Amino acid sequence: MEIGIDDKSSKFAGTLIEGIKNILQQLGVSHGRLDEWEEFIYVVLIIVVAFALAWIMRFIIHYTISRLLSRSHNAVLKILVDRKIFSRIANLIPPLVIISLLPLAFENSPHLLSIIERICWIYLIIAFVMYTNMFLTTLWHILSRSDTMRDRPLKGLLQVTKGIIVGLAVIGIVSLLINKSPMNLITGLGAFAAVLMLVFKDSILGFVAGVQLAENDMIREGDWIVMGDMVNGVVIDITLNTVKVQNFDNTIITIPPYSLISGAFQNWRGMAESGGRRIMRSYTIDINSIKFCTPEMLEDYKKIDYLNDYITRKQEQQQAGKIANTENPAGLVNGTIETNLGVFRAYMTMYLQNHPFINNDLTLMVRILEADANGVPLQIYCFSANKVWVSYESIQAEIMEHFVSVMPKFGLHAFQNASGRDYISQAYITAGKQPLS
Repeated sequence: MEIGIDDKSSKFAGTLIEGIKNILQQLGVSHGRLDEWEEFIYVVLIIVVAFALAWIMRFIIHYTISRLLSRSHNAVLKILVDRKIFSRIANLIPPLVIISLLPLAFENSPHLLSIIERICWIYLIIAFVMYTNMFLTTLWHILSRSDTMRDRPLKGLLQVTKGIIVGLAVIGIVSLLINKSPMNLITGLGAFAAVLMLVFKDSILGFVAGVQLAENDMIREGDWIVMGDMVNGVVIDITLNTVKVQNFDNTIITIPPYSLISGAFQNWRGMAESGGRRIMRSYTIDINSIKFCTPEMLEDYKKIDYLNDYITRKQEQQQAGKIANTENPAGLVNGTIETNLGVFRAYMTMYLQNHPFINNDLTLMVRILEADANGVPLQIYCFSANKVWVSYESIQAEIMEHFVSVMPKFGLHAFQNASGRDYISQAYITAGKQPLS
């Protein structure tokens, strides 16, 4: 592989060769061995000069950038300096210097010159690939820290880019070793396309899936996802071939990215970014316990929190001939005072509205579902302002415990299948004995 040599390089190389030759002649080296020793010493010297020049350039670059960093305190510049992005570019200098100065020493040995040049080019390609991959890794590290790109699955794209660069480098190195054009190798690879697709099937599918995941913002590190019976946890890593999920039992499961595209999964990110986490629980009310309210019952209910003002104003509306249980003009909650269940619905609504950990800006209601053989389901539908799992479960449990414990004050009873204890108590009553307490 021939390269051009500029005038300065030629002048420097000629001066160096003449100096080596004069020294060897003064040392009494025979004329027959002079050329061999001259070539050997010249090669050693230009290698030393090349690496010394690289070391000097590395020191100058590092010193200059460090002084700039001491003045600017730029975070990105600090990362680049810490990872030696600027100074390591000097690693490309030795092969370039050697290639530019080497031909003058091997004018009579073109075959040996060709071999050494190929070695230098291979060294240059490897150094360039290592530097480029290190630069891409640093760039990924910087982008992953930014607010706009932090949650993007960039790792898979980084791996694909590195793979392409390494693949092109391998083609270049092989072409140097066999002294063939890289285009001939690339053309020849077309015959093995089917084999390559079979071998790298997972990588190709993973790359396509990674692009779709990134483009549609379907998944990020830190997302809570649910997929089938095996996956229920937080995404901890996204790569070209795998997505790692740490389940809530602390097991780690890996799934291929294309399975997220080809199948269905549930992402709880929307809940995490919203104003609350939904609570949707119900008790089934025994239908025999639902009754019309009497004046005496309403007076008793007024003694319960939140209900005194509510029942009084509803009675005033009734006396005025105004009946509005939905979108009440007086601002009362949805509920009636005709039945104990209606009053209980109103009470639970006001209880939730006054609960310190319920988000009143989101949907909040206490509704009756379709009746079934067990009774009438009464459901609470609201959103917890605290979305942390442990806190959310605690809030939900507190509400449902209050729900079931306050229900008897309204003469309502939750449906419950008879247990063995119920049958024993019934037997005691039938026998005229005191039932079990």
